[in-house]
Amino acid sequence: MNRLKDATSPYLLQHAENPVDWWEWSDEALAEARRRDVPVLLSVGYAACHWCHVMAHQSFEDGETARIMNELFVNIKVDREERPDIDAVYMEATQAMTGQGGWPMTVFMTPDGHPFYCGTYFPRAQFRALLQAVDKAWAEQRDDVVGQGRQVVEALTSRGPGPAGTEAPGAERLARAVRGLSGAYDAERG
Repeated sequence: MNRLKDATSPYLLQHAENPVDWWEWSDEALAEARRRDVPVLLSVGYAACHWCHVMAHQSFEDGETARIMNELFVNIKVDREERPDIDAVYMEATQAMTGQGGWPMTVFMTPDGHPFYCGTYFPRAQFRALLQAVDKAWAEQRDDVVGQGRQVVEALTSRGPGPAGTEAPGAERLARAVRGLSGAYDAERG
């Protein structure tokens, strides 16, 4: 059962008719993963994201791919513009694991929210193979998978808090940033 029909996010509403049993981010979704003893597949994107739409058309609207997702995972869809807090946490993990980031962000994680495999866009055939491989690892190497997720969380939290200061940057700092960005902008090639 897709639970996005009552979402407030335009991005989530774009997925309300998918055959995927989407959940919004919630304690209930994570509890369902614990109850079913399956990993969570977290998909983060936003309404204006081209590759988010491509992956949706190729995989999330495809009945067979959705069947595999529904059988093997609790599937959570997040709008990065509505939940930048969730996006930031899992983007940091994605960048740490892959050396890059982007959207759609695809994260496989334990029911406790510990990411153990991250990526971005996957074409349908590669995505289906990945779904099967993650399920096999969960079934046959659970301790390793859970341990890897725990290690990712420990590594990221051991870095300490983000940049110092919680105040917004002042006018001079913003003006320097604008000057720097303006000087680096290529009006001819973007």
